[in-house]
Amino acid sequence: MTDFRAVKAALRHQQIELPSWAFGNSGTRFKVFAQPGVPRNPYEKLADAAQVNLFTGVAPSVSLHIPWDKVDDFADLAKHAADLGIRLGAINSNVFQDDDYKLGSVTNPDPRVRRKATDHLLACIDIMDATGSKDLKLWFSDGTNYPGQDDIAARQERLAVALAEVYERLGDDQRFLLEYKFFEPSFYTMDVPDWGTAFMHCLPLGPKAQVVVDTGHHAPGTNIEFIVALLLRAGKLGGFDFNSRFYADDDLMVGAADPFQLFRIMTEVRTGGGLEPALGVAFMLDQCHNIEPKIAGQIRSVMNVQEATAKALIIDLDALHAAQAAGDVLGANAVLMDAFNTDVRPLLVELREEMGLDVNPMAAYQRSGYFERIVAERVGGAAAGWGA
Repeated sequence: MTDFRAVKAALRHQQIELPSWAFGNSGTRFKVFAQPGVPRNPYEKLADAAQVNLFTGVAPSVSLHIPWDKVDDFADLAKHAADLGIRLGAINSNVFQDDDYKLGSVTNPDPRVRRKATDHLLACIDIMDATGSKDLKLWFSDGTNYPGQDDIAARQERLAVALAEVYERLGDDQRFLLEYKFFEPSFYTMDVPDWGTAFMHCLPLGPKAQVVVDTGHHAPGTNIEFIVALLLRAGKLGGFDFNSRFYADDDLMVGAADPFQLFRIMTEVRTGGGLEPALGVAFMLDQCHNIEPKIAGQIRSVMNVQEATAKALIIDLDALHAAQAAGDVLGANAVLMDAFNTDVRPLLVELREEMGLDVNPMAAYQRSGYFERIVAERVGGAAAGWGA
């Protein structure tokens, strides 16, 4: 029997972190599409993010991207977040949008460039100190396009040296999350192409070095839930960058392409203990809405993660384990499918009522008039977007 009180308690405590860059103008490689009312600075990004938390009740933190979200006083930015009822979350470093990084950042053959990149990572920890952030997110576009372009093993050694220096700078309650991507922008080799490479670099450093799984950063056919299960077992799953993909790193709304995959992932999270707050798994969104409204798109993604989590939580584990032990292949699969095919929206309606929220976050946001207000107010100045 499902304990629905326990299910709702788990959902109430799940927190989903929003990306600041999702609220600015974004697009494709070919065009950035402007929308009315988008933020012009990090303060306005936080105001928009606060709306998502206001209507969903489970999105109280916002990731920053440096230097896109650079301000003169990060302590003041943190105070502004607190005044809005949210907080600053992970600090994302950026060592991929500078001309010096054409041949790599921390793995660049030029020691001057490596020093510049590592110094940026250390400066991001200074920002963490000022904001109270606990997580430093590391993603490297480093790699090569052609055989013979650089020494593959030497690049791995340069990466290890940089990560060790960053690790030593972390505070006692801080950690870094190492992200991987199997291709793009480098096409012959990426220096951190997969979870195994990220795990290999994190393992010898210690508990403050963990892996982050971006759900769009895998080759077609990759079993992401298998990766999640292994990282949880090893105590090295630091968090997720949730988005959805049809082909590659599409960064679409979570669950848009394959809601069953999202359910399978959350099933492994649940059974591996990843929903326990003490484990510290960060549920972060990483998506850039190309055509849909920014705030509404984030609300939809948060709701999709909630639904997948709820379905994972109602799985009858006793029945599942009994079927597995008995070798009942179809019976075990049926237990999972029963949970996936259950409409959990009434359960989430009950949860929102108990939390004092509107039962329909999307409709409540649309009725609020917030979008019309920011369109009227945000006149002049440069709209935020990729790289700003």
